[in-house]
Amino acid sequence: MSTTTAPHSLIRNGRYLTWLVSDTAKGLASALFGFAIPLIALFVTNDPAQAGAISAVGMTIRTVTTVFGGVLADRHRRIVMMVTGSLVGVILSVAFTALALADALTFVTLLIIEILLAARTGLFDIAGESAVKEIVPDDAMGRAQAANQGRDAMLQLAGGPLGGVLLAAGAWLIGAVMAFCHLVAAATAWMLQRSVPAESAAPDTETPEQTPSDAAADTGLVAAAIAVGKPNAMREIAEGFRWLFSRVDLRGVLFVATIINLGFSTALTTVIYALQQQGYTPLTIGLLSTGAGIAMLVGALFAPMLVARVPAGTIIIGGLAVSAIGVIGLIPSHEPLLLALVLAGIMFFIPAINAALMGYFMVATPTQMLGRANSASAVLGMGALPLAPLVAGIGLSLIGRESTLIAAAVICAAAVLLAISNAALRALPAESGWSAHAAQFATR
Repeated sequence: MSTTTAPHSLIRNGRYLTWLVSDTAKGLASALFGFAIPLIALFVTNDPAQAGAISAVGMTIRTVTTVFGGVLADRHRRIVMMVTGSLVGVILSVAFTALALADALTFVTLLIIEILLAARTGLFDIAGESAVKEIVPDDAMGRAQAANQGRDAMLQLAGGPLGGVLLAAGAWLIGAVMAFCHLVAAATAWMLQRSVPAESAAPDTETPEQTPSDAAADTGLVAAAIAVGKPNAMREIAEGFRWLFSRVDLRGVLFVATIINLGFSTALTTVIYALQQQGYTPLTIGLLSTGAGIAMLVGALFAPMLVARVPAGTIIIGGLAVSAIGVIGLIPSHEPLLLALVLAGIMFFIPAINAALMGYFMVATPTQMLGRANSASAVLGMGALPLAPLVAGIGLSLIGRESTLIAAAVICAAAVLLAISNAALRALPAESGWSAHAAQFATR
């Protein structure tokens, strides 16, 4: 007589739902600021190149601090890090609100706030992302990532229009709502920490317990990561990158992600800057994200089915190819409504791509290495992002909108060709085969 274990229910997982509320509140704050800062910078400076410089510096700071955030996430209790990071967000949001009310938003003050908020994101957000593995079992990880993609779609759907409305009322209101969101994130993360079972709570200086899925880890590198001795941040950072590069099943995807992110971000930033220079209001520009958000939400509804039935390699390569074609469609599109439709086409497969990629990554990575591996992955994925606003701003100033978008389309096409030629990426299986597939690389 055989027994069948019922699939884990995310709806009945109270800790996951609490985590989701906390992460969503923090994500809304980041979405509002990410939407507002380029437009405020353009209004203040009336110079796309200077606005691009602010965003580029922020992305650079976030990239640099993310590698240290991974170390912190592996050294300390990740949920406590979530609480601390959200409280820091409250303080910085209040400071931004005060500057806006005092009419003191200048190129310099915007740059400083951007740097501080980017550093907060880099140092603390990896802990929140990595905490999911402590809350959700492996057999539900694909569905959890798909649900997270649906949440991101809702933020995309609401963030732009909401940001446009708030910004039209005043930049100070953006800061006030950000402060409230971070406060909600801190409160729910505190509730999550209070609900941690006593037997699973570990001192800050210890490494989290290894879960059964960690059999898929490279045990030699994991042992090095938790070696006895005085903590050394640079050594631990190197261990994270070394582990990631040792995994043939993961490293190729990351190089593709770096290139494709540069192309997509350059195209999107170029479109936003061009619309502002054409005189469109923040609310109109914010509505651009509505079409993209709806497409992401619909895509997120199909993501669990695709991840369960279609090989992850096929999802990733096919989705990137469709999205790259969409970037080409932005070139002749000038009206906001048409741009929104094209962006919707670009974004439809993004939830499935991310659910497949992040779901497999979470299953394949051991708990005690997850913070550093996550940060290494994020750094590689974001590595070229600081160039995007600079390319967009300088491109608009020197060669114009169409030529800049053509350059972005060429970058995206190159990434798709690289993905197609990557055998390890093509071999990634559907969700049910993730654990077994990852185990093949654990002893190599």
